[in-house]
Amino acid sequence: MKSRGPIEVGKIHVVNNLRKIVVIHCMKLETNLTAPAFVLKDIFGRMIDLNEYKDKRIFIGFFRHAGCPFCNLRVHALTKVHEELKAKGMEMIFFFESKENVLLRSIFHKDVSPIPLISDPEKKWYDAYGLESSAYKSAVSHITSFVQTAFKARKAGVPIHAMADGESINTIPAEFLIEKGLIIKKVHYAQGLNDRISMDIVKAFAEDGKV
Repeated sequence: MKSRGPIEVGKIHVVNNLRKIVVIHCMKLETNLTAPAFVLKDIFGRMIDLNEYKDKRIFIGFFRHAGCPFCNLRVHALTKVHEELKAKGMEMIFFFESKENVLLRSIFHKDVSPIPLISDPEKKWYDAYGLESSAYKSAVSHITSFVQTAFKARKAGVPIHAMADGESINTIPAEFLIEKGLIIKKVHYAQGLNDRISMDIVKAFAEDGKV
């Protein structure tokens, strides 16, 4: 059977019938565009209006499910530098695909506050920010680095558990650095589950807006 080519119906579905791998792309964002604005309630009941952050630099992170060791290690690292970045005028906003009640059952995720943590199980904003769903990238990351990452997660005391209802193993993370005026200065669509913006780049951007 021949492989089918891309089919565009709002999203692009790239299907390889031989390997039975499905990759779903939304329209990816580019630098120097205005970040898609949102007004959303975070899991702590606070209204988060992106326009209210327009006078600050912002890190926006889109993560996988609440039990993902790859993402929870990243959140752990970011929360450790939160005060340092905030002192330089940078704010952070985190998105998770898990439902609000799942996140609120986790002490780890509740301790993310005061950083806003937004639940988006329908992935409306994952789509708006162009996140990818890739069984292939997820599988490669799990095969090559899951054991090491899970060990680091256990050692750091961050959660690692099975997915809850409605969550996807194929979600690929993304991170964005937003300049004052809500202008996107760096987009990072991960090529693997451990692929993130260098912390040195994040700190430098908070300092002077350079990427």
